[in-house]
Amino acid sequence: MSGEAGDNPGLDPAMERVPPGRSSWGRRSHGHSEAGFAGDRGGPTYAALDLGTNNCRLLVARPSGDSFRVVDAFSRIIRLGEGISASGRLSEAAIERALGALEVCRNKMKNRGVTRARLIATEACRAAANGDEFLARVAAELDIALEVIDRETEATLAATGCTPLMDPQAEGVVLFDIGGGSSELVRLDRSHNTRRGPPLPRIRGWVSLPHGVVTLAERHGGLNVSRDTYEVMVAEVAALIAPFAREHGGEGLRGIHMLGTPAPLPRSPACTSISSVTTAAASTVAG
Repeated sequence: MSGEAGDNPGLDPAMERVPPGRSSWGRRSHGHSEAGFAGDRGGPTYAALDLGTNNCRLLVARPSGDSFRVVDAFSRIIRLGEGISASGRLSEAAIERALGALEVCRNKMKNRGVTRARLIATEACRAAANGDEFLARVAAELDIALEVIDRETEATLAATGCTPLMDPQAEGVVLFDIGGGSSELVRLDRSHNTRRGPPLPRIRGWVSLPHGVVTLAERHGGLNVSRDTYEVMVAEVAALIAPFAREHGGEGLRGIHMLGTPAPLPRSPACTSISSVTTAAASTVAG
């Protein structure tokens, strides 16, 4: 799937659109505090949680001048999407691992007195036949309302997070965001300066590949990957990238900055290959 990114990148645009009946941990209005939180307070505190196919991540930060100061963080490989390529479902073992990680995240957010949060889930929850059941269980057991984002939003959030890292001398950026269940490539033009805060991304185009470190490994043999199998993987991923490369790599693009946000990789040749294949494809795009 490919297309142009939306008009509202970043965390803010949808924060106030809270459907009725959501559990208390999810998108919340600015300045609202949860009763009974621990005493670690000091003004507004923000949290961002990303429940991916391979990894669960949390970042907690507070405003500091024109930027933010990170006050807590968490990351754990949970392999939520393990086996989903074959079964189409989240396994009970994977769900238990995810619930354990999410419980840690919930406690950290409570202890830090988080007043505003965005808690997202990606490809595993999009693809699983029992994804809604899993989300309901998370809400019931942990009082966390996860938001399953689409691939366009995932690409836009990756671009928003990486835009401040752009080389100011670069003419543009090719960003590749390698996840556990999907990988996004984004072509960015140079951003304009803003009066305050980080620059907003200027997205020329993007593509989302239905492969990540977990799904590609399972599709092509897990731990045992021969040279021939690797070449098959390269050809498969390159074919998916080819339309994006034709559209955004045919201008002799010099001065392009390449940015990557690879997921933590399990120790498997099949898993590391998605990183090398996508990196090589992005190099082709950048000419």
